[in-house]
Amino acid sequence: MSSCMSGMSQGELSKGLARLKREHPPLRAEMDGLYSLTQKIDQEIEMEENFHELILKVKEFKGDLDPHSEREEGVLFPMMGVYIGTTSGPIAVMEYEHDQAKSKIGAFLDQAEVGELTTEEKKKLAELVQDAYFILTDHFNKEENVLFPMAERMLSEEEKTVLLREIQEI
Repeated sequence: MSSCMSGMSQGELSKGLARLKREHPPLRAEMDGLYSLTQKIDQEIEMEENFHELILKVKEFKGDLDPHSEREEGVLFPMMGVYIGTTSGPIAVMEYEHDQAKSKIGAFLDQAEVGELTTEEKKKLAELVQDAYFILTDHFNKEENVLFPMAERMLSEEEKTVLLREIQEI
């Protein structure tokens, strides 16, 4: 079960975990763009254009985030849950954070295109995107610094092979 026998240096991740980690920087870049737009909306800079762009960019981001989340929730978390459980502890926290971020994004998208919105309503909706940004920024850091290294130590070589195969299918 230990990766020490695999010849990997400490901190190096197996292919499946490394792939999940590599998916974070492009998602972070998208999140930074979303956050920048929310700041402009908060400052009432080109409100109509920036709010319209925020809607488009949030839809695009959700389309990129959803498969990443599915790879974690559908494959990695259950594999780790065998060892550490899923009702409390790290997996429960990770799933809760996924749910919170998705809920904020979903609420934004549900309400952003319902008709004419006041400037204040647009600002309030942009806050949902900011909340998701903060949740996911912290979440990615936890995965990279705690969860992925824990999975690397915990999962057998066979499980890591299955992890890679199954996340590639999503």
